[in-house]
Amino acid sequence: MRAKDLIPRRLLDNLYEGVYFVDLDRRIIYWNRAAESITGYSKEEVVGRSCGDDILNHIDGSGTRLCLGQCPLARTLKDETTREAEIYLHHKDGHRIPVLARVGPLTGKDGTLLGAVEVFIDNSSYLDVGRRIKELERQALMDQLTELPNRRFIEEEIKSRLAELERYGWPFGMLFFDIDHFKSVNDTHGHLVGDQVLRMVSRTLRANARPFDLIGRWGGEEFLGLIRNVDPGALCQIGERYRSLVRESKLFREPEPIGVTISVGAALARAGDSLDSLLQRADRNLYFAKTEGRDRVTCDYPGLEGSS
Repeated sequence: MRAKDLIPRRLLDNLYEGVYFVDLDRRIIYWNRAAESITGYSKEEVVGRSCGDDILNHIDGSGTRLCLGQCPLARTLKDETTREAEIYLHHKDGHRIPVLARVGPLTGKDGTLLGAVEVFIDNSSYLDVGRRIKELERQALMDQLTELPNRRFIEEEIKSRLAELERYGWPFGMLFFDIDHFKSVNDTHGHLVGDQVLRMVSRTLRANARPFDLIGRWGGEEFLGLIRNVDPGALCQIGERYRSLVRESKLFREPEPIGVTISVGAALARAGDSLDSLLQRADRNLYFAKTEGRDRVTCDYPGLEGSS
């Protein structure tokens, strides 16, 4: 059996981590879409070449060129040991990207070594969270009350993900959240408590988001989630999970705790969608969730395809 015959291509092409396989001669035999996105190199430019041909040109934090003897892949091919390393790869455009790489042996059913696999993620987003938050504040891309990305930031993210959908076919969906009867919270308890409720809801949504999803504040009592790598069923399930978690969240105050519910409109991005068309579909489904009794999730379904 050849190493490339072990590759579940459809699964790997939907990952957000870069993945590549090499044979025993360190020739690259598979290069997934995320690897293209992270490095700038297309699969046509790298498949068939040796990973030591100064394509990625891995170095460590001291500037040592790992391809000259310290390459994690080469070491794994020798001792068949899984290892992890923080390294810096060379982007096609010339800059260095910090990545966290995990390398393991690739074996056949009989245990014969066929090659090695490297899985890597762009580590730059994890290096200095405080710096990123301050930068968001500086650029006025963060909502001050909830400390979530604001509407301006979300709109740019939607455009980016629509571009990814068109170019790579990477699926994503939108969840439009609205706090039910929020005006009555302000009228009954005051705006200070209303702000505390907004923070409670935002923290519940943010704390339970997957690492690669985005939760932001759209405005007022509305929030918006961009959910990667989902089909319609999974998108609705995630919306239901958020809905139930918010329902079970309480702001503890005397004489009794304050709780709220949310209505959710879900829409899966489609080929040809624009920012406006996707938002309109999610907003329409949110409207149906409200009119059908609130505290529920409404998703795209065939009966609504022609609705305005």
